[in-house]
Amino acid sequence: MPKRRSSTALAQGTPSTDIPIPPPRNGDESQPPLKRRASQRKAPQPKRSTNPNINTNVLDGPQALRASPDASGKDERMDLQEAGMDVEKQVKDEDDSVPSLVTNGDSESPLSDISEAESPTDSQPPKRRPPTKARAKGKKGAIKKDDDKPEPATKEKEASKFLDPEAEEEEEADEEDIQAALSRPPPVNSDYLPLPWKGRLGYACLNTYLRFSNPPVFSSRTCRIASILENRHPLRDPNEPPHVTKNRPDRDQPPSIRRGQDFVEQLSLANVRDISKMLRWNDRYGIKFMRLSSEMFPFASHEEYGYKLAPFASEALAETGKVAAELGHRLTTHPGQYTQLGSPRKQVIDNALRDLDYHAEMLSLLKLPPQQDRDAVMILHLGGVFGDKAATIDRFRTNYLALPQHIKDRLVLENDDVSYSVHDILPLCEELNIPMVLDFHHHNIIFDADKIREGTRDIVALFPRILETWRRKDITPKMHYSEPTPGAITGRQRRKHNPRVATLPPCPADMDLMIEAKDKEQAVFELMRNFKLPGFERFNDMVPHVRRDDNKPVKTPKKKKAKGKAAAAAEDNNSDEEAQAQQSVIIDDDEVGMGGPEGRVYWPPGQEHWLRPAKKVVKPKEEKKKGGPPGKEIDEKGRIVTPAMKRRREAEAEGLKGPKGIKAAEQEGKKMAEEVEPVVDPGAGKKRKGAARKLVEEQQEEEEEQAEEGKREREVLPTRKRRTEAQGSTAPHAKRRSGREGGR
Repeated sequence: MPKRRSSTALAQGTPSTDIPIPPPRNGDESQPPLKRRASQRKAPQPKRSTNPNINTNVLDGPQALRASPDASGKDERMDLQEAGMDVEKQVKDEDDSVPSLVTNGDSESPLSDISEAESPTDSQPPKRRPPTKARAKGKKGAIKKDDDKPEPATKEKEASKFLDPEAEEEEEADEEDIQAALSRPPPVNSDYLPLPWKGRLGYACLNTYLRFSNPPVFSSRTCRIASILENRHPLRDPNEPPHVTKNRPDRDQPPSIRRGQDFVEQLSLANVRDISKMLRWNDRYGIKFMRLSSEMFPFASHEEYGYKLAPFASEALAETGKVAAELGHRLTTHPGQYTQLGSPRKQVIDNALRDLDYHAEMLSLLKLPPQQDRDAVMILHLGGVFGDKAATIDRFRTNYLALPQHIKDRLVLENDDVSYSVHDILPLCEELNIPMVLDFHHHNIIFDADKIREGTRDIVALFPRILETWRRKDITPKMHYSEPTPGAITGRQRRKHNPRVATLPPCPADMDLMIEAKDKEQAVFELMRNFKLPGFERFNDMVPHVRRDDNKPVKTPKKKKAKGKAAAAAEDNNSDEEAQAQQSVIIDDDEVGMGGPEGRVYWPPGQEHWLRPAKKVVKPKEEKKKGGPPGKEIDEKGRIVTPAMKRRREAEAEGLKGPKGIKAAEQEGKKMAEEVEPVVDPGAGKKRKGAARKLVEEQQEEEEEQAEEGKREREVLPTRKRRTEAQGSTAPHAKRRSGREGGR
């Protein structure tokens, strides 16, 4: 695996810096490079699928699914289950974020040592810090130590210096927070709308329509480190493609770091190739601005598993940059919440430097034209305050001045919604010659109440100073806009981004405006529809669960048994004609997922399930026992109990077996119920059934006796008839004979 070079080899020219970018450690430094021999060359292994629907090792990066990298957790992403995605299998867990990348507990990676107090978002850390008294009072599920004893007050005070409020998990607002939020002055918003619109609207990282197309198109394929380590082993059958169960890596064979790196590089190249498709899709529907996902190259800035993008991704990134240059598309990046230059810990600074170097290399390999290259910036937050905001700003100032020039040229700062307001960031940007990104949503949560009011009206007065920070570097200004959820009251609740926005901010009409919303490109479409912005006439509503821009596999119809050879031959001809008709409509690869000639790519708010039908979930038997239609009883086999089944069960309990016995018991029970007066006795029903059973037995015995008597009579009857006939026939003859004898 190639090592990350120092920053001096990557910068434009040879910048002087006091903080060299620490290279990632390589696991095979002690191993000499393998020598290739012509006689030992093997046939190339089959390519692994990068489709997460097929390859279980390929996952969706959680950061790209959120409205913004600094957004909080799972609530900040689109309802993927409604859209038909198996979130548990296809989406990387929030716990698998940067601090938990190292799976080995004995690893020396600084990422495993990052204090949870320094993480500036709500994403859950792998190890929770002991709660302080202030945090443990109203918090549910607080983590306690084994001895259930609180830490000494001195340790709590020392730990509180490094606590960042943005790192705390989400909790329900108490009455004090609600009262404080309700007592704040109402926001004062501007009534100016930047119309007619001449700028560029953009979205972040993921296109929801393309993500759910077939095959899926997105640029945030990632994996777990366990998958990298597993794929270092060769396949059981190298000549066959990998399979989840039939052809997995053979752990008994020796691993190769190069083989595991090839697995990561295949994911990365698939991400880069899909960017070109996303850019052409955006251009068709009037979108000219997009943020690239930081997860495009999995673990590229990791200390142990990091790698350089050149040379394996140079050509693919250059092709993507060529498409962006042809379409006039602006591309930016936003490193994650753990990239902090104001932290008091050296390990965190080293990690941040590697991450910034990775993003800068990715943007430089796009080979964009000069102006587009300058506009390809990296947005960064200052992060936590670590107990002393002034000291944190001083540390940032020192570390920024020591950065390589190629990182300084792209770095811009953004006000956040936790610690740093516009009045904290703007003077620092003016001092260090750093462009400032104004986020309207963050400004309405964190602002200096002594200098400005909440809302969008007063912030307009600072526009000249903010725009000047961009013009000094000849970079096109950009701003961020999003809105809180309608039911948000407290500041913490208002941090959540609404799936879509309802209006435009009072920014200049030619601004590059990034819409940070959970519904991504659909939020841009919503603005275009509401205000009839350029491009609104290019797209139309989707047809639910219908994709006319995908090449679906042809399903052979099931053949029914036909009577006669002629009918069978006719059915075969009809099925062949249907298959040929389906195969005749083949969509070009460039048009797959592009919305078709009618541009049906818009889904209304809350209709994520329009993207594709939900998968059929087969409930296990245990769930079938518990559930069932309302008012219906379910037996132990998961079947609905019918009235006949109930009667059979009662008859079996009484000892009656067979349909005749059950039917007779039912009839006798009805007769007795009509004749006998109702009895209050709780055992009356059983007595009636017992009496009916005795009556049935007696009737059966009488019928058997009558049948035996009839049988005996039928056997005896012929003998009696013969005797009677014989007696009746001989008497007259004897009389006549005796009369003749007497006459003689």
